[in-house]
Amino acid sequence: MINFTRFGTPSSRPVLMIVHGLFGSARNWGVIAKRLSDAREVIAVDMRNHGTSDWQPTQSYPEMADDLAELINEPTCILGHSMGGKAAMVLALQRPELVHQLIVADIAPVAYSHTQMGPIDAMRNVDLSQITNRSDAAAQLAQLDPGVRDFLLQSLDVKAKRWKLNLDVLAAEMDKIIGFPEVRGQYSGPTLFLSGGASDYVTRDHRDVIKPLFPNSKFAKIPEAGHWLHAEKPREFEQAVRVFLDQHSAA
Repeated sequence: MINFTRFGTPSSRPVLMIVHGLFGSARNWGVIAKRLSDAREVIAVDMRNHGTSDWQPTQSYPEMADDLAELINEPTCILGHSMGGKAAMVLALQRPELVHQLIVADIAPVAYSHTQMGPIDAMRNVDLSQITNRSDAAAQLAQLDPGVRDFLLQSLDVKAKRWKLNLDVLAAEMDKIIGFPEVRGQYSGPTLFLSGGASDYVTRDHRDVIKPLFPNSKFAKIPEAGHWLHAEKPREFEQAVRVFLDQHSAA
């Protein structure tokens, strides 16, 4: 079972589930989740091996999709970023009856060549025994881009002197995380692929892969935003999500 944080109260509109990306957590999405909860109930999850959820020995997308399905009792709007977007796509393809609308933030249903072992190696090299505050850890992560460093530090439990990330499993399962499984099925519900205008994670060439799986998909970009579009342009991101959800707001 994975844990989640609830925002707002139940309404006549379908619940919105927010699914974070690699190294993330529900906490990263707190501001956006709270703002979007003025129109509907929102839940932000902690994926397996992240945040407050249980540590598991594997990190495959079918398993992550099953984790999400266990939380869903009725058709739900799903918003997934990066790794969370891939898990959301697999959920929609395997269990389309559970997904009312799908928003995929800056990721495509394809395998990527770049790895994310750099941040894992950096976190593994932090001497947690010498950490008394986040600044101590930040100093040991000085080689990282400041934005990446600050993002990773949100998953550091200073008091317990541990990362709230199962680094060993994430490293061992990296090929699965940067890949995409062969999944039979099709999701014909309303789908938005929302990308950063400065990101190369979703290209026009990817549409040949996306359209057969998600025939009712639309594409939009947020200008001057990179892969972390929700953090770089939160207001624009929130507005794009609202507009899309409101187009199909009836339960």
